[in-house]
Amino acid sequence: MASNDKQQKLDLRYLRMARIWAENSYCQRRQVGALVVKEKMIISDGYNGTPSGFENICEDESGLTKSYVLHAEANAITKLARSSNNSDGSTLYVTASPCIECAKLIIQSGIRRVVYGEKYRLTDGIELLRRAGIEVEFLEVPKP
Repeated sequence: MASNDKQQKLDLRYLRMARIWAENSYCQRRQVGALVVKEKMIISDGYNGTPSGFENICEDESGLTKSYVLHAEANAITKLARSSNNSDGSTLYVTASPCIECAKLIIQSGIRRVVYGEKYRLTDGIELLRRAGIEVEFLEVPKP
């Protein structure tokens, strides 16, 4: 089996796992999951939601996402900050393309590759990641 073929199969598996992890989110509008993988080990995970200690309600009465809801990538990266692991040279698998704010965190955390499964209408986060020299790959995961 070719190395690229093997990597793509791994990428699909990790993205499917990120999708399953997204099911932990209490957000109604969109559930997003993220995994940070280094040397074939999951070193962190995250999903979108409110900060620790807050009620698990992501949207206001009109259905808009509350301003303090954390994105899955931010949760995974900040979780790493509280652990003994580091993300230098790792890959981030995320079910939706990163926004510009998450892209900044990804760049600063030393993640070298991002694989995402859904395109978002704004592309500024992806563009910033590429500008920083981070490998970015869109990989459509078939729905179960």
